[in-house]
Amino acid sequence: MQKLLGYLRRAVQEYSLIENGDRIAVGISGGKDSLMLLTALREFQRFGLIDYTVVGVTLDPQFDGVQTDYSAVAAYCEKIGVEYHVIRTQIGEIVFQHRQERHPCSLCAKLRRGALHDAAKDLGCNKLALGHHMDDALETFLMNLFVEGRIGCYAPKSYLKRKDLTLIRPLSFAPEYDIIRAGREIDLPVVKSRCPVDGHTMREEMKTFIREQERTHRGFKTRVFGAMRRANVDGWGGVTYKRDLSLDDVATNGKAEKFHMRDGKK
Repeated sequence: MQKLLGYLRRAVQEYSLIENGDRIAVGISGGKDSLMLLTALREFQRFGLIDYTVVGVTLDPQFDGVQTDYSAVAAYCEKIGVEYHVIRTQIGEIVFQHRQERHPCSLCAKLRRGALHDAAKDLGCNKLALGHHMDDALETFLMNLFVEGRIGCYAPKSYLKRKDLTLIRPLSFAPEYDIIRAGREIDLPVVKSRCPVDGHTMREEMKTFIREQERTHRGFKTRVFGAMRRANVDGWGGVTYKRDLSLDDVATNGKAEKFHMRDGKK
């Protein structure tokens, strides 16, 4: 957990993700990434470096017309002192029954984004935090390159003018491996996705490709991520970035930093 907080702090500082007075909606799917983001943001508050508020928001697509049980997530939010809301939607029905999309992920993601943006604004939030990590960025970058033939990725921070809402991704520097380890240590209440195509998407194929490349060419992920940073693809270079960093020091700029939860000092 301490290591993840280092990744988060580095992203917050480099991309100016959080400011005093922010009310941040955290999109919680029920998966490990979003739950870990919620936990890390809540723990980061204890340092007292920035004064902000966190609100958890879950959109239930209601796949097959069935509501997903998020009671374990609600109990966890109550335990750590976070306001939590579940919003039931008809996204599952629209995508799989009405539209019957052959490739449903794009439409589903678009509808979920719109609903999540609206929910954040309705809850009085000026920022929306998403649980994308470093591996997600690599997958998106390579999918855009191989499938669409373009160089691009989502940004660590972006402003939606029409919604007057800022999207932030505080775990942008965190490798998925460390999120998995930390999630097991604190026993996150992960809710299994009920999506009919879960585990059978193009993103899963890209995950497999990246794993194979990492096994064959050790350091593959670090080099690709470093290339994205050096080229400042869609803002990934940041405002203070000067050199390529390894997975071990990307959060601390090459210097080990330890955080003491009691007094917020490093």
